[in-house]
Amino acid sequence: MVETVYALYLIITIAITIWVARTLSRNGIVFLEQCFGQNDVLAKSTNHLLVVGFYLVNIGFITLTLSLGAEPETITGAIRFLSSKVGLAVVVIGLMHFFNMGAVAQFGRKVNAWMDGRAAAA
Repeated sequence: MVETVYALYLIITIAITIWVARTLSRNGIVFLEQCFGQNDVLAKSTNHLLVVGFYLVNIGFITLTLSLGAEPETITGAIRFLSSKVGLAVVVIGLMHFFNMGAVAQFGRKVNAWMDGRAAAA
């Protein structure tokens, strides 16, 4: 039973991570293009880098937390195990999203200021 619960945890959390990364990537490109002064190449490159970082951090977190806590011995324990681990992973994914949005907004302002400075100098 323990192996099944661990497999379910990995399947559920990695599937959520992939879904969130794809959704954020697909819908975030418009935001990135705006942040980077309509520079499509920079926006797409940054979008890809954010997705890779998102996967690395979240899948790393998911696999690290696999070994935390007591192994479930009953069906009730398995449900508690899954709900607490999946819930924690979802919270971390949400925090990663807000961190990424803040970092992109900050970086986008710097790029826009730099690009405005170049346009004024030309």
